[in-house]
Amino acid sequence: MGSGMGWFGKSKGGDEAPKAAAALQAAPPAPAPEPATTLEIDVAWYRWLTAAPPPRAPAPIERRILEELAGLAQAPVAGAALVPRVPEIIPQLMRTLQAEELNAFDLSRQLSQDTLLVAEVYREANRPAYLPRYHSGPPVNSIQAAIMLLGQNGMRMLLARVAFRPIVSMQSGVLARRVSPVIWRQSEKAALAASLLAPGLRANTFDAYLAGLMENVGLVVAFRLLDQICGDQALPWSEEFVEGLFRHARTLSARITTLWEFPEAVAEAIEISGSPEARALALGDRLAKLRMLVDGAQFAPDDPFVTDGLNEQALIVFAKLQDEE
Repeated sequence: MGSGMGWFGKSKGGDEAPKAAAALQAAPPAPAPEPATTLEIDVAWYRWLTAAPPPRAPAPIERRILEELAGLAQAPVAGAALVPRVPEIIPQLMRTLQAEELNAFDLSRQLSQDTLLVAEVYREANRPAYLPRYHSGPPVNSIQAAIMLLGQNGMRMLLARVAFRPIVSMQSGVLARRVSPVIWRQSEKAALAASLLAPGLRANTFDAYLAGLMENVGLVVAFRLLDQICGDQALPWSEEFVEGLFRHARTLSARITTLWEFPEAVAEAIEISGSPEARALALGDRLAKLRMLVDGAQFAPDDPFVTDGLNEQALIVFAKLQDEE
């Protein structure tokens, strides 16, 4: 009996326990989970965006779409013809905003030619993002006061956003009409995120913002192709297709950006050149897609798929991308 208890005590609390503890201390820590890859996020976002459950389109259909999209990327004039150009007043306003000092009087005089633009300026200046910091009285009701409140960069971003809106609001085809407004929301969020991240990456804030707005132009064209080729049949679903779709769409976006005579840095950022603007755009695009997936109830805000790999600044920007409504 005594010997049995001795054996039991030795096996549980004798030499073996210290050995086990030492082994645990010597064991290497468990590897940190790998952040979601760009492809994994793109696949999740594409499938949510299209609401396309299996069965998927046949492989030959997937190949045909990718081949035609790749062809458009090599002939961007044809791709650009599938999206409307920006209103003529926008380049004029942009030139005014290139001046080193913002002339609110000249700008307000030019803006007065377009009542919709005036309304956008008022709406932007009275957003909560501006008023709590700079204004404690009644709403801003002077166009010059609104321009000064927004500042040069704020006005540039506002005008760029308004200029690009027709690109997604004038689409044909059932699928393109359904997904284009969602793509535009993601573009706006990516542009805002890229502009917020730009200073920390020593990137040009406005170029990063423009890259965010322009990066999905090719994707809008791609969805017009899906409409034409798939019709009301099953949509492509495979990871290989999604990877090719986003790659060719970005190339087409960069080519159209060059065709429309945007700054070279904007096109380079879209093609992932490794520049500071490209890094700001890549992270901004990631945050925007994750934000929309969370807001679309696909993931919880603290899901590792969302948060792994994001530093404190990225998490702050992620929170800012939540819709105000």
